[in-house]
Amino acid sequence: MASALSIQTKYRMNSGYEMPVLGFGVSLSLFQIIKLYSTVHVHTYCPVLPADICKDVVLKALSVGYRHVDSAIMYRNEKACGEAIKESGIPRSEIFFTTKIPSKHLGYEKSKTAIDSSLREAGQEYFDLILIHDPYASKEDRLGTWRALVEAKKAGKVRSIGVSNWGVHHLDELEEYIQKKLGGDGAIDVGQYELHPWLTRPDIVNWLRKRNVVVQAYCPVVRAKRFDEPVVKTLAEKYHKTPAQILLRWSLQKDFVPLPKSVTPSRIEENADIFDFELTKEDMDALTTDEYSPVAWDPTKSRD
Repeated sequence: MASALSIQTKYRMNSGYEMPVLGFGVSLSLFQIIKLYSTVHVHTYCPVLPADICKDVVLKALSVGYRHVDSAIMYRNEKACGEAIKESGIPRSEIFFTTKIPSKHLGYEKSKTAIDSSLREAGQEYFDLILIHDPYASKEDRLGTWRALVEAKKAGKVRSIGVSNWGVHHLDELEEYIQKKLGGDGAIDVGQYELHPWLTRPDIVNWLRKRNVVVQAYCPVVRAKRFDEPVVKTLAEKYHKTPAQILLRWSLQKDFVPLPKSVTPSRIEENADIFDFELTKEDMDALTTDEYSPVAWDPTKSRD
């Protein structure tokens, strides 16, 4: 039951390992980066979150109760996240740490190298989850990367594996490869997508659910672009919560694993304070739309 959820709740994956139901994302949109730099009086634009700030916000998130950190090679902050995990004083076994392999590292040999490089960069003996960040590569390279992930899993370098931003056609391709070439070995554990009331992706979510794949939701608060929607404002008033908390609660009650991100301490705390109320079925229905309105990139549409 959704009402029984807490920040300690975990979902069991096909791998047999468990994932905390709420994650902390460490990527930033262009708008957030510009806002951050204006706040700290840095006037030279840089496309990534500074390492010291990243470490500080991850430490803050861990102190609030988050036990799930979502990083990526593309974010260039694996090292900062790894340092925060070590400095937190929390046993490594209690923290779920994710990274992702981007398209330029796809392919069997390149991905093997990328996995080892990420482990060194983050100062980790293993990752809890490695995702293929996007499908922007040839079929051969996508499947070669999956083979590398399956081997890394067997070697103890990663515990669970999955994909991000793959369309149903990409998922079908991967499933066929797993069944025919890997003898059913190397099932998909996690699928990560932009998901919110204005982008529910029922085709992809249903595909994943049928195979017991845990679904993660990035951009769960829609980069604050929908906070003025009448239904969001009405529910925020009804429950004495912020629009972000309403949208995160919607995500939880859809059985997604939301990955909110923030560099603001009060917002980091606020985003974790979503376990003391529950939206009704009517509330959930009122929020859910049939729109297809991404606020981030949408590699699921790639036909390669």
